[in-house]
Amino acid sequence: MKSKIFSIITFCSMVALFSCNSGTTTDSSSNSTSNNETSTNASGQSGVQDDVSAKNIVQVASGSKDHTTLVTAVKAGELVDALSNAGPFTVFAPTNAAFDKLPAGTVEGLLKPEKKETLQDILQYHVFVGVLKAESFTDGQILGQVNGGNIKISIKDGKVMINDKATIVASITTSNGIIHVIDEVLLPPSN
Repeated sequence: MKSKIFSIITFCSMVALFSCNSGTTTDSSSNSTSNNETSTNASGQSGVQDDVSAKNIVQVASGSKDHTTLVTAVKAGELVDALSNAGPFTVFAPTNAAFDKLPAGTVEGLLKPEKKETLQDILQYHVFVGVLKAESFTDGQILGQVNGGNIKISIKDGKVMINDKATIVASITTSNGIIHVIDEVLLPPSN
């Protein structure tokens, strides 16, 4: 008898709960508008708003006054979402001064829409999948980069160099990998 009364009370409570929710109305037109606005403004992983977690590679680079050219190139190459993903990535990030060493007009030319594939190839030549700290590099080490090319690590006078040209001047850990700041732009060998 007690279990029947308990079942009836539970059933009545559930009916009351559901009937309260069904009486609530929402303006579906305002809901669809706000949902459309959200999906229009957000684009991929880079559109995720997170002010609590550690910053990813793109967020760290975007906050650096020494990497404005790199960030502009990453945006023009449409690689922001890729580098905002979980990774992990090791990015060799040339400074603005490194880009300034390229022949005049090179950067401007690469930022043109018709050069997007070439720009992507160069930028992907600066990315390794996995996290490699500076102290883990060894002299003569070969790394396969995202674009399919290889870079060679050398250690000279305690400094880590890439392709016997670029030197790592700083390293920054991010939420999705590590950035090694370098003083030269790495150019993939021509095919």
